[in-house]
Amino acid sequence: MPRSLTYLERALAEGQSVVGSSSLGHDPVRERYPQWAHLPYVTSPDFDKALKQVTTVHDIDGIFTPNPVIWDYLHRTLLHTCPGVTLVNASPIDVEMAPYQTAMDFGKSVLAHPLELAASNAAKPAISTLEIASLFRHADSIPGMCDHEKIRALCEIFRHTPAGDIVEIGSWWGKSAFVLLRLAQCYETGKLLCIDPWSNEHLIQHEGKGLVDRVPVSADEALTVYLLNLLPYANGSVNFIRLPSVDAAIQYRKTPLVATPVFGKTEYSGRIAVLHIDGNHSYANAQADVASWCDLVMPGGWVIIDDYIWPYGDGPQRVGDELLSRWFKKIACSFVMGSALFIQIA
Repeated sequence: MPRSLTYLERALAEGQSVVGSSSLGHDPVRERYPQWAHLPYVTSPDFDKALKQVTTVHDIDGIFTPNPVIWDYLHRTLLHTCPGVTLVNASPIDVEMAPYQTAMDFGKSVLAHPLELAASNAAKPAISTLEIASLFRHADSIPGMCDHEKIRALCEIFRHTPAGDIVEIGSWWGKSAFVLLRLAQCYETGKLLCIDPWSNEHLIQHEGKGLVDRVPVSADEALTVYLLNLLPYANGSVNFIRLPSVDAAIQYRKTPLVATPVFGKTEYSGRIAVLHIDGNHSYANAQADVASWCDLVMPGGWVIIDDYIWPYGDGPQRVGDELLSRWFKKIACSFVMGSALFIQIA
C-alpha cells in the first residue's frame, strides 16, 4: 500500500532496519525493501504462527500496517501471539479521518465566530459548514503559505464583496488561488484571474539576508502543480496570464478575454472585486503591483496585501502603509489577520 512505501522511505532515512512483507505471490514493491518475508493471508489458520516466526527470525519489535483490517486484528492479538512486538502506527481509520474532522471543526468555528467587520455593504448569507469544511480540506492538501487565519478572513470578506473579477498577483502552487476560486464560486462573485510569470528570474526578492532567495525552486514545476490543483475546479471560472504583474495589467486593461490551452477562453468584466497581491515582496515590485492594479478595484471591493507581516523584509508592509495613508478618506474597513492586510474601499 502507498502509505507503507512512505513509511519505508522515512524509516530507512532514519537508519532503521526494515523487513517488508505481504501475502502476494509476487509483490511489485518487493525489490524496494532491503529484506522481505512472505506471510499467508490473515484469514489463514497458519497466519499467527507464521507471523511469530518472522518476528523471531528477524528480531522484529514493531509492525507498521496501513490496512485497517490487519491493523485491527493485530491490535487485538499481538500481545498474545507476539509478546514484545507492538504496532508503531495509530489506527489507519483514525489517521484517514482526522483531516476531515479538522476541516469540519474549522467550518463550525468560522460560522460560530464570524468576524464583526465594519464593511460598507450588507453581508450575504454565509455558506454552509460543509462548504467551508470542503474548501478548507482541499486547500490544506495544497502546498503553500496561506495560513488558516487568512482563510478565515477570506471566508468573511467574500460575504461583503460586490460582483466582479478576482485577481491574484502571485499564485505559484495555487493554494490561495484555490481558496479565492471556491469562495468566488460559492458566493457567485466572479471569475478568478491569476497573474504569475512562473519564472525563477522574477522570484529574486532582494530581501536583507538573502534567505528566501537561496531556497531552490523550479518555476515550471510550480506551474504544473498550480494547474493540477485548479483544473478539477475550473469550470470556465479561472484562467491565468504568465507575465510579470505590470505587463499583465496592460493586457488586462486592453482586453477582457484571456485564453490558455489548459483553461480555454475566459471573459472577464474588467472591474476588480478582490485584488490579492502576493507577488515579489521587494518594495519596488510590491509598489509596482499596487500602482498597476489598485485603481481598477471597484467601490466595495477589497485589496489584500499578503505577507504584510513578513519576517524577511518590509516591502509589503511599507507599500500597505502607503496605501492606507493615500486612501485614508475612502477606506470603509481595514484589518490585519494572519499575516495579510485587508482593505475595503468605501
